[in-house]
Amino acid sequence: MLATQLELQSVSRDGRPWQPSYLLAIDPETCIGCGRCFKVCGRSVMDLKGVTEDGELVDLDGDDEIERKIMTVADPGACIGCAACSRVCPKGCQTHGSA
Repeated sequence: MLATQLELQSVSRDGRPWQPSYLLAIDPETCIGCGRCFKVCGRSVMDLKGVTEDGELVDLDGDDEIERKIMTVADPGACIGCAACSRVCPKGCQTHGSA
């Protein structure tokens, strides 16, 4: 019974098959912190963080000196698998997959 319900959820509005592709990770070495992915996501899945000279992730509103900014996965459970974030990412730094 549960398998049938999951199959029904994997179709578009007009009945075409659709497989969600959930955000699993963002490569901190590749991400440039441009924020494009953040802007297209209406689910607050990601958050922009600062990276200190020591490589530590910090909030941007703190007093820490940051070397650069990167996007992080803040709430993976909120992702609906639309993969809009990967389509706008200029660096291809995101990993997506099935639940």
